[in-house]
Amino acid sequence: MTKPLTPEQHQSLADRIRQAEAQTRGEIYCVVARASDSYAYPAAFMLALGVMLVSLPVAVWLDRSWLGLPHLTLVLSQLAAIGVACLLLWSVPRLRILLVPRRLRYLRAHDNALKQFLAHNVHLTEQRTGILIFVSLAERYAEVVADSGINAKVPQDEWNGIVERLVAAAAADHLAEGLADAVDRAGTLLSGHFPGGTNNPNELDDHVVEI
Repeated sequence: MTKPLTPEQHQSLADRIRQAEAQTRGEIYCVVARASDSYAYPAAFMLALGVMLVSLPVAVWLDRSWLGLPHLTLVLSQLAAIGVACLLLWSVPRLRILLVPRRLRYLRAHDNALKQFLAHNVHLTEQRTGILIFVSLAERYAEVVADSGINAKVPQDEWNGIVERLVAAAAADHLAEGLADAVDRAGTLLSGHFPGGTNNPNELDDHVVEI
């Protein structure tokens, strides 16, 4: 996983956000999550399901081999395997996400993005022109969540290029550079639809939040 941002990187990104917002009525807010879920229960379920599936051909083989293994012993063996696997997941949390389907990982990250959008009041700007640049590192997921004022003029497809570059930068352990690039490109896109003008208050904090 990408290392936390340094104080110098935080300051540099705050400056980039202020520069980007100087030319637009849009407001840019950034949140970086280490992970969007613990995935304890989904991973345990997938492990238990895997143990059960593996035990099926084993049971068939035992039956055809005329090996007299009592049913209770087989069940207890399954429970023991599940218990050991769950203990491993508890001891090494980063293994959990490897067992979770990508669709579920992205769904949890998307839900977290929406929660952060509301929690940081990005939806409360005067002209509804706030956007959230969200990254969830464990899931390798990024998203730009735009308020209704922006969605009316800028379709989500416009943000896809920014998201792809940000994900690639984070995966290469260049999170700060990826965020800076995303902020610059978002500012350019917003300035074309929502130019700043003389009345351009700063309605959201200009910094990156790490959770």
